[in-house]
Amino acid sequence: MEEKDKSEKKHISITDIFKNILLLPFYIFSYALIGLKASTYDLFVYLYNFFAWRLGKGYKRTKEAYGTIYEDDDKRRKKEKVYNYSAKTLAKLEQDYKELVRDLQTTGATRSKEVNVYRFKVRDKNGKIITGTMNGLSKLDINAFLVNEGYTVYSIKTSPMINFLYKESSIGSPKMSTKELIFWLTQLSTYLKAGIPLNDSVKILSKQVSKKKSKMRVFQAISYELTLGATFSTALEKQGNIFPPLLINMIKAAEASGTLTDTLDDMANYYTEVDDTRKQMKSAMTYPAIISVFALAVVTFILIFIIPKFVETYEKNDLELNGLTAFVINFSNFLKNNIVAISAIIILTIIIIIVAYKNVKPFRRNLQILFMHIPVIKDIIIYNELTIFTKTFASLLRNNVFITESIDILSKITNNEIYKGILFRTINNIVKGEKISEAFKDHWAVPDVAYFMIVTGESTGELDEMMQKVSEYYQGLHRNVVNNLKSFIEPILISVLALVVGGIIIAVVVPMFGMYEDIM
Repeated sequence: MEEKDKSEKKHISITDIFKNILLLPFYIFSYALIGLKASTYDLFVYLYNFFAWRLGKGYKRTKEAYGTIYEDDDKRRKKEKVYNYSAKTLAKLEQDYKELVRDLQTTGATRSKEVNVYRFKVRDKNGKIITGTMNGLSKLDINAFLVNEGYTVYSIKTSPMINFLYKESSIGSPKMSTKELIFWLTQLSTYLKAGIPLNDSVKILSKQVSKKKSKMRVFQAISYELTLGATFSTALEKQGNIFPPLLINMIKAAEASGTLTDTLDDMANYYTEVDDTRKQMKSAMTYPAIISVFALAVVTFILIFIIPKFVETYEKNDLELNGLTAFVINFSNFLKNNIVAISAIIILTIIIIIVAYKNVKPFRRNLQILFMHIPVIKDIIIYNELTIFTKTFASLLRNNVFITESIDILSKITNNEIYKGILFRTINNIVKGEKISEAFKDHWAVPDVAYFMIVTGESTGELDEMMQKVSEYYQGLHRNVVNNLKSFIEPILISVLALVVGGIIIAVVVPMFGMYEDIM
């Protein structure tokens, strides 16, 4: 009887062993495929919904914008809503209007030295009462601007509290994104070519972005400055950091030469090319990052959820583990017991690195030097920086911007401390009367081809054309490197993932063969 129980126990153990060995690869790859399917499907659904929403929203916004400009007056009047207000509200508005008239005849006409935020209450042509804020130098200027816009003005007020509450949102609006700049420059150039005055063109653009309150205030402020007689470049400059210095200086040079529409087209093409280059850069960095994160997630899942199932089998049969298996099990236990702490440390480390990179110059410089010495990565960074630098320099030279202003602008378009150092050396060389190319000579971050092309441009007096050729050359190289990286990174990362997963499989399977031999 005892021998029979023994044989049944032995038979069950062998069955469990073979079952675990056969099902191990299936478990690993099935869970991996389930995770991959879930993540990619969710990602696809999210992207599909997001772009569908954006396209629908963009179509609706464009239709509304152009409808506002070109729609037939009779049809538009049918859609206008009639606003009726109580006698008490109308009486209050009338009282506010009388106070405003008295104020405009006294202190309201005095201009302040600094820009203030004014909160106004007006009534549009449809009778709707509107309140808003606007930057200006006096109540009289704000009133003149609003009346010129077709509003009936009832009150204009400013105070330290209004400045405190609204100044940041009015003046410190977020920068114009590259896509917004491209759209804005293209539309503005089109309106000017059609014979629409500059101020009216800006007003049309403000209606097209009416749903974005911050951007609408920016265009209103530009229109206000133009109404007061300021130049277009000055109006843009007074908006703080919303518009890039490059664009402002280009427009300033265009105003002097009378080529505003050509410059707007040139800048729209410039920002389109820069946007394409940055998209390539993001694509080159994003794809490997996603694959790496997925590989890390798969390995972590195996170590935390699958390995412990085999540990139970090892413990039941008192197996002696080899070094590799013991290492995998110990690492799995450590990861399982400290996953929260490890995740917190990783997240905290990433945050510290990002904050230090943005705010600590020596750290940023050393990290950039490190990346610019890693094979393949260094080519992507160097080609990208040279493309943007030479493309911008060529645009500045073509529009007759002073060389010292050009160098100052170039130092602001890049966050790479190595290339900023080169630009500062260039400024010093110009002050000393030396050539621009001397700052690029024998520098490890400047390829010889770029240096000799710049030298050739200086010697022939066609530096702007040569800079444009350099940008086109390195943009092509950058595109090729990015495409090659995409082609090679996937098999490399998959091979690494297969090696790691294969090592884990070997580590957990080998002890089972030893257990099988002992039983036999």
